[in-house]
Amino acid sequence: MADPKGFLKHGREVASRRDVAERVQDWNEVYPDGIGRALLPIINTQAGRCMDCGIPFCHQGCPLGNIIPEWNDLVWRDDWDGAMDRLHATNNFPEFTGRLCPAPCETACVLGINQDPVTIKNVEVSIIDRAWGSGYVRPQPPEWLSGKTVAVIGSGPAGLAAAQQLTRAGHTVAVYERADKIGGLLRYGIPEFKMEKKHLDRRLDQMRREGTVFRAGVDVGGDLTGDKLLDRYDAVVLAMGATAARELPVPGRALRGIHQAMEFLPQANRASLGEAPTTDGSEQIVATGKDVVIIGGGDTGADCLGTSIRQGARSITQLEIMPQPGTDRPDGQPWPTYPMTFRVSSAHEEGGDRVYAVSTQEFVGDDDGGVAALRLVEVDATFQPVEGTEREIPAQLVLLAMGFVGPEKPGLVEQLGVELDDRGNVRRDESYAASVPGVYVAGDVGRGQSLIVWAIAEGRSAAASVDAYLTGSTTLPAPIKPHERPLAV
Repeated sequence: MADPKGFLKHGREVASRRDVAERVQDWNEVYPDGIGRALLPIINTQAGRCMDCGIPFCHQGCPLGNIIPEWNDLVWRDDWDGAMDRLHATNNFPEFTGRLCPAPCETACVLGINQDPVTIKNVEVSIIDRAWGSGYVRPQPPEWLSGKTVAVIGSGPAGLAAAQQLTRAGHTVAVYERADKIGGLLRYGIPEFKMEKKHLDRRLDQMRREGTVFRAGVDVGGDLTGDKLLDRYDAVVLAMGATAARELPVPGRALRGIHQAMEFLPQANRASLGEAPTTDGSEQIVATGKDVVIIGGGDTGADCLGTSIRQGARSITQLEIMPQPGTDRPDGQPWPTYPMTFRVSSAHEEGGDRVYAVSTQEFVGDDDGGVAALRLVEVDATFQPVEGTEREIPAQLVLLAMGFVGPEKPGLVEQLGVELDDRGNVRRDESYAASVPGVYVAGDVGRGQSLIVWAIAEGRSAAASVDAYLTGSTTLPAPIKPHERPLAV
């Protein structure tokens, strides 16, 4: 194990972020020289806090089955190459999860029962960043080709994980993406200050060198129909995500200046990278000089917040219908479940107001058809309006960040004729197979809106099923079944 007394001698310590006044002036990651480098002075000691538990519940918290105690021990012993091998054995893209995952492994850490848990996520990103810096991460092309072809539809984390696993198994894999560049939400949904796209690009370069083919700018279901897709490939993996955004049907919704978060964020990401913000030449949606209201208190809302700050919004208010959570784990969400507690992201450190337990009643317009204000009301524990609490707040830009309700149905899903479940997601059996032979389903398109770590786990698992379908057997790992869910009471 790591230091037997590490958890007794050392407290939890995380990397220091850049000063707010500095970082809001650029789009770079909020850590100096990147989080992996920022952590190096402290990470060996932090890895040494791992207790090497007899039953490491961090394994249950992580759907990938990451071998966390082993790579903690290896980092503490300064065996970085060994740690990288253990890390890559279960996770194709630790540089993504180490930056973007909310770390359910940490809330399941046994040390977290009565102390601050091990900084598992930080150890993870330190390992992979050091491995990239040392040149240890190299392409792993297959030794032989199976002669079988696979199309992966969608280039988010589920699609990329499935593609890399299947390519390494010897299949010829093409990844289709309707956007002009590969990456899905990793590319255009995640702001640069949260994950610089160089981390995505170098992983894509590795995959190209292994043999994966990427075809961006192709609308499968439009440019390439479902019938032609099935004719051209031996197997198809649907990994398009859950991109149908939740709507807010209240009076005034049609006013100009009210947008879904995923209309706003991709444009901002393009602009921050020096690209044209829109692909059709239309005017960019910007927060500059405006009173911005963000409806939704999750990660997407925080991304809108940090982006609006960098664009120079006059004021920013983030609304959440749920009551403000406490800082301690609720009694009804005991260890090792993922608790609903008050969290402060890097964007929340930078500015804006967070307003809880309120519901939007109406959008108020100006004389030109644009939004001018938002009328809200406080709600009780059953989300019913509290009489006498109505008020208006100014808003010339409203961003809806309330999550997603499932995959888009028009186009490929309808053309393939795959069955849907009761929630409107694509139905799959225990082997991730859809109702149409040769079609498999990975990630949010089948699970519904979830976390990046679950998407990668599903991509790996679906790849194992596709490999078995094509060859009769498989040695690829399958960490989870489609019906498995996070730890809950």
